[in-house]
Amino acid sequence: MRYTFLLYRNESAMDNVTPEQMNEARAAFVGYIQALKDADIFLATDWLLPSSTATTITLRDGSRRIQDGPYADTKEQMGGYFAIEAPDLDTALEWAEKCPAARYGVVEVRASAMPA
Repeated sequence: MRYTFLLYRNESAMDNVTPEQMNEARAAFVGYIQALKDADIFLATDWLLPSSTATTITLRDGSRRIQDGPYADTKEQMGGYFAIEAPDLDTALEWAEKCPAARYGVVEVRASAMPA
């Protein structure tokens, strides 16, 4: 089954991150991606720019509304995702626990209705 890990973090916490800390975080993600690939469950990943770069669109009663910025004002914003193929939720949760984002944010795990 396909699972998607939605990675949430507090963007304002990034204001005080040093270049060394950023390099450590990147290295952790590179290692995590390689571990997913080595386990032959990796499907995709992407990192998102800050929520301030977002644009939302809604269609209501035939009218289009476009809004700059994040959809909601929250403490944590989605910063990226991983998509994996795992045999069951327990396996997906084990991999989500290993995700570096779990150390400083929230990793939401969702099963996909689409086949991989």
